[in-house]
Amino acid sequence: MDKPWHLYLMALLYLLAGINHFRKPEIYFKIIPPFITNKKTINELAGFLEILLAVYLCIPIFSNLAAISIMILLVVIFPANVYMVIEEKASLGLPKWLLYLRLPVQILLIFWAYQYANFNLL
Repeated sequence: MDKPWHLYLMALLYLLAGINHFRKPEIYFKIIPPFITNKKTINELAGFLEILLAVYLCIPIFSNLAAISIMILLVVIFPANVYMVIEEKASLGLPKWLLYLRLPVQILLIFWAYQYANFNLL
């Protein structure tokens, strides 16, 4: 374990989030915007990627690529957060203020992953 503890914390969060895609897929089906078809496949792909990237964060040779990939994944899934704000049935019953708070939190998560990304190694 030659990486900082907070990288492992981030890996744990993505691992748990990825597992949750398989434990409670119906939650994710609700927040996937309607213009995206085959919600089951998209949900499973997102869950698989979160788990894979969580593991790769912990492997030094892959951690840089994993961090960059997480940044890309967070950008790709951002429309789901916006959809939760604008569509009542996708809000999962969460208060509007919390849904709006999720939007900048996504930016903070991207910045967190950026801390472990070294673009010079690509």
